[in-house]
Amino acid sequence: MAAEAQPLLGRDRGGGQARSGAASSQELCIDQAVVFIEDAINYRSIYHRMDAGSLWLYRWYYSNLYQRVLSFTIFLILALAFVEFPSSFTRTADVRYRSQPWEPPCGLTETIEAFCLLVFLVDFSVKSYLVGQPQLQENLWLLSYFVVLVVSVVDWIISVSLTCEEPLRVRRSLRPFFLMQNSSMMKKTLKCLRWSLPEMASVGLLLTIHLCLFTIIGMLIFSSDEKDEAQNQERLAYFRDLPEALTSLFILLTTSNNPDVMIPAYSQNRAYALFFIIFTLIGSLFLMNLLTAIIYSQFRGYLMKSLQTSLFRRRLGARAAYEVLASTAGLAGATPEASRRCPSTSLHFCRVPSFSSVISTLTTWGTSLLWETSCLSVCSWCWTQNCCLRNVMTLSWRFLTTSSSCTTCWKCCSSCLHWACGATCSTVATCSMASSPLSSWKPKQFGSLSLWDMTRLVNTLIVFRFLRVIPNVKPIAMVTSTILGLVQNFKSFGGILVVTYYVFAIIGINLFQGIIVPPGNSSLAPDNSSAVCGSFEQLDYWSNNFDDFAAALITLWNVMVVNNWQVLLEAYQRYSGPWSMVYFVLWWLVSSVIWINLFLALLLENFVHRWDPGSYKQLLVGNQKINYQMSVELMFRDILEEPKEEELIEKLHKHPHLQLCR
Repeated sequence: MAAEAQPLLGRDRGGGQARSGAASSQELCIDQAVVFIEDAINYRSIYHRMDAGSLWLYRWYYSNLYQRVLSFTIFLILALAFVEFPSSFTRTADVRYRSQPWEPPCGLTETIEAFCLLVFLVDFSVKSYLVGQPQLQENLWLLSYFVVLVVSVVDWIISVSLTCEEPLRVRRSLRPFFLMQNSSMMKKTLKCLRWSLPEMASVGLLLTIHLCLFTIIGMLIFSSDEKDEAQNQERLAYFRDLPEALTSLFILLTTSNNPDVMIPAYSQNRAYALFFIIFTLIGSLFLMNLLTAIIYSQFRGYLMKSLQTSLFRRRLGARAAYEVLASTAGLAGATPEASRRCPSTSLHFCRVPSFSSVISTLTTWGTSLLWETSCLSVCSWCWTQNCCLRNVMTLSWRFLTTSSSCTTCWKCCSSCLHWACGATCSTVATCSMASSPLSSWKPKQFGSLSLWDMTRLVNTLIVFRFLRVIPNVKPIAMVTSTILGLVQNFKSFGGILVVTYYVFAIIGINLFQGIIVPPGNSSLAPDNSSAVCGSFEQLDYWSNNFDDFAAALITLWNVMVVNNWQVLLEAYQRYSGPWSMVYFVLWWLVSSVIWINLFLALLLENFVHRWDPGSYKQLLVGNQKINYQMSVELMFRDILEEPKEEELIEKLHKHPHLQLCR
């Protein structure tokens, strides 16, 4: 019996181990399917390690906690530019009144930067391990990540060894890379820009030819002629030599010096205006708008290709999850369409909007009741001050008793009523203060804003109740939804703008720090009394400098707006040399031409998509609220192609870390 029991016990153990192995294998497949679904939802690549330990590390990497730590680290290392030398901790950026800024001791910002670099090093190591060596060698972003980290660490070591006295910090210009590599949408936008460069370069070449041609014509027209006073004045002011004429017409291309550049000649002869009008028509109105159209067309085309890849990733992730579950749970005969059915999920989604609508309704009623209660309280107090408020209280009471109506007309009237009640109460309360003890308020003694001034200021916020009318007027609702959709999609474009501002600000600090000096300290800086009218000094533009990071950002913003930017160009040419023109022209091209046109492309695509009657999203009028949910992917949903089944299966079989059973 004992001999027979021993093999039976061995078989039981073997069967238990087999069942345990099958259970662990099934659990691993479920974890793999969950990760694939998460990848599909977030448009991530599924080409990463799929063993149990790697799955745990992968989910930890994309957890909210780690991603928040990584985002905070990126913010922290970018914010160091405000604290590092030259520090931005001064009350004003004006070189005439700026005090000596607080400078952190050597080692403080370097310690914070070392912590950030350590986090990035861990981030790179985890990413490299998860994707595997073959994928790492093909991923240019990860390879660039490694190069940037190496250069930053080496530059940090040099900075510490020189006790923070190094003349140039290369790593400061590389910090925006950490922001870009953490955003997939920013990568797509940069790829679109790279693919659009040939077409933009062709238009830029046409602009250059146009500018050079009219510069030569202008030099010939306004050549030196002592008999013609108009020609002489125009030549001395704007066409003195070839660089001066080229700069004047280039600024005219941005319409910043119009009509100043035309006035000396036009004031003497009307015919000279034709030269400037033709130049502006061809350059500003035709070629610049053609550049906008090309950027919009290329942006839509190449961004659609990137989004097609994102759609393929989503379908591939969902298909991979199905295949893993089918090979494990015996669902080989089921179809992906059948596996998507989930009545309980639909019921959950139905319950969530119903609960949200109830909460929203209660919040709206509570806000209205609170406002009306406070309004009646003020009216009651004013009644005790012998003020005639019968009309005001009657209107408020009528609103409280009839505010159940939801029609558009009544909402408009109720908004007007709220505004009228608030304005009337505020005015009456102020009038009643003439006989109150608080009428002796002394601003010099108690402050510039009294209690009743604050009351009037708060009551002005009542006009925002007009916003309740927006969902009930379809044209206004359409425009509003476009704006909200634009804000939601602005993250990647805002990130690109932050990167360009950051890089150009750091470069500007390295090039122009300290060259703008206050009057009296240099012969190049005359005081206002002797400065030329319209010059940098006469206009008090002393705050437009690159002496610290915050001042550099504001200066770049003023140049991007291109209003009076010729004043800054002329000043920096005098203070630093003619080569400064290259820096400002490059900034104008990147910010005012490329980025603003990309912003217009996003705005146009949002607007056209929402006004398209065949769009997937229809604005609902009445008791139903407008759904403002919008994403860049959904903007192109109607023209994106669904991937074929054979393509998905082929990609799955090429997965380096996944072995399917069928």
